Amino acid sequence: MYEAHWGLKEKPFENTPDPRFIYLSHEHLEAATRLTYVIKERKGAALLTGEYGCGKTIISRLIFEILPQDKYEIALVTNPMLNPLELLREICLQLGIKISKKMPKTKLLKELNQRFYENMNKGKDTVLIIDEAQAIRDLTAFEELRLLLNFQLNNRFLLTLLLIGQPELREKIDEIKQLKQRLTLSYHLNPLNKEDTEKYIAHRLGIAGTKEKIFVGRSCSTIWEDAEGVPRMINSICDMCLLVGYTKGLKEINADIAKRSAHGLDQ
Repeated sequence: MYEAHWGLKEKPFENTPDPRFIYLSHEHLEAATRLTYVIKERKGAALLTGEYGCGKTIISRLIFEILPQDKYEIALVTNPMLNPLELLREICLQLGIKISKKMPKTKLLKELNQRFYENMNKGKDTVLIIDEAQAIRDLTAFEELRLLLNFQLNNRFLLTLLLIGQPELREKIDEIKQLKQRLTLSYHLNPLNKEDTEKYIAHRLGIAGTKEKIFVGRSCSTIWEDAEGVPRMINSICDMCLLVGYTKGLKEINADIAKRSAHGLDQ
């Protein structure tokens, strides 16, 4: 709606996990590097946590972009609010394993084990990413995930497990000592600082098609304060700023427009 007014090819602040728009702050780069290390070195399991909207999901999508498809098979579970048996079925489906609705747990595990070995023999590693893992209510589902790590050889794991979720995920894993001990890496992603927020906004505008300095004065600082550095909220406020600026026929966004836009979202 407002793209042509601002000289944009597309909307820059959509809240979708598009890897093209990822801005790698120091912490985002650190998180992506560490998770990639765990995968490439077959370290078994890792944990990534962060507040809602801080960019955890987009990092998981970035991993898809980084890892070559001919060397890795990745299963991504985005809605893990399942009981243990349903979770195993979902993992099978994400790996393209044909299963029946009534297939028992023993058969599901056998199919998974077979796929892990098949991938290994093809020179491929298997990666399982559980996004929004804090949504898992039945702690025995975490136990099933831990047991999948038992599929291994003497010198390597046949599966890499990445658990991604909000901070309460750590509390749940703390209750499962056996799983916690399997985690090779644990990293927490914080909101953006003021400097990174300004760079983040400029980066997304650049990807969307303009190098013009649209947000001027203290507008970025105002957005950072109202969004508390959370990328998802920064996107929402910036999107509203561009809409308000378009309807008013403005050529730039100042701190007053930024504050009004943030206030409008709150209302």
